[in-house]
Amino acid sequence: MTLRTAPPDRPLTDRIRPEHEPYNLREYEKHGGYQGLRKALKMAPQEVTALVKNAGLRGRGGAGFHTGVKWGLVPMDGSAKQKYIVANGDEMEPGTFKDRLLLEGDPHQFVEGIAAAGYAIGATVGYVFLRAEYFLAAERLRKAIAECYAHKLLGEDIQGSGFTFNLYLHTSAGRYICGEETALISSLEGKRAVPRAKPPFPAQSGLFGKPTVVNNIETLCNVPHIVLYGAEWFRSISKSVDGGTKIYGASGKVKRPGAWELPMGTTAREILEEHAGGMRDGLKLRGFLPGGASTDFLTADHLDLAMDFDTIAKAGSRMGTGQMIVLDDHTSVVGMLRNLEKFFATESCGWFTPCRDGLPWTERILRDLEAGKGRPGDLELLQQQTRLLGPGRTFCAHAPGAMEPLQSALKYFRADFERGIAGTAPAKVA
Repeated sequence: MTLRTAPPDRPLTDRIRPEHEPYNLREYEKHGGYQGLRKALKMAPQEVTALVKNAGLRGRGGAGFHTGVKWGLVPMDGSAKQKYIVANGDEMEPGTFKDRLLLEGDPHQFVEGIAAAGYAIGATVGYVFLRAEYFLAAERLRKAIAECYAHKLLGEDIQGSGFTFNLYLHTSAGRYICGEETALISSLEGKRAVPRAKPPFPAQSGLFGKPTVVNNIETLCNVPHIVLYGAEWFRSISKSVDGGTKIYGASGKVKRPGAWELPMGTTAREILEEHAGGMRDGLKLRGFLPGGASTDFLTADHLDLAMDFDTIAKAGSRMGTGQMIVLDDHTSVVGMLRNLEKFFATESCGWFTPCRDGLPWTERILRDLEAGKGRPGDLELLQQQTRLLGPGRTFCAHAPGAMEPLQSALKYFRADFERGIAGTAPAKVA
């Protein structure tokens, strides 16, 4: 085992080698791997939770909830004999591919992170809920897990610490709603993937009725680095009040679509212009969804904003997954919205009637507008849908998320929708 002498500036991707196999266990340890877990096992579980809380780590799955606070909701008084930690690797948010990058490129980093997190909350069992289509990630993760069992980094009495932690990989049935933590838990139990009413929250009653923490893959990959190098270091590599780095991404008609690990709080302009290479020749930026398909549009006027949770929220959107979808001036915004709403309509679990029926209705209106066959009053109907399916009016966040790109598109690009009304010029199609 080789001890690191200096912490990396890009801890999440430091060991990822493009177009190469990920490090096996021996190589991973040679490059400093499992030092964080070994250090955590010498600390009290509550000390690990406090460290993560002080580091300012916020969940990277989209909601941005403070990770240490979430862990602190789990009972640690011995009243719960069984607790679980679940990694959300469903990653079906359109435009998002960061967790796949981490699992395919450095699976041992994730295993180390979830084991340390399991120790912090007193969980002896962990599950990885992985998107069904992530075949390569599953293959590499299984190999890493097997290596850890063979070398006593998983299983009974890890490294002689007395801590037992068993990790299981579960590939999902492939539904977007499984990204919602309670729907994920229902699916993991073998039930229909339907969100649950809260409270009780999973930290009190989750998987099989036991205290459960659900964290995103990227979130958990940060944990061993925080334990090893400390909260102050984690905050120092950020440009924001939120600690750490972030896997940002960009897709759409940019020159170099992809994902990059950058300091939290990097501006949208730097991500799009420097790392994604700017727009393709002959195209101009009209807007972008900052955190996947279920976030509100921002425009070129917002490019100099820091991409962190609070800043983007103040601008009227959500940072979400930090994976931007770019709209150019040659693509029909109505067509783009129709495509997104069709996806959300298809992926509704069907539990809540306004979501089940309202989203297909929304998609049909957009389809007519895209074809230039819209009717007077259609835009008012769409505006009404954004209210009726908005936050506080639905059983879960699926329908409100579907409404975010629509409500902001109506705000910023209303003339595009108006051109789809019958009797005027048809909507522009890409």
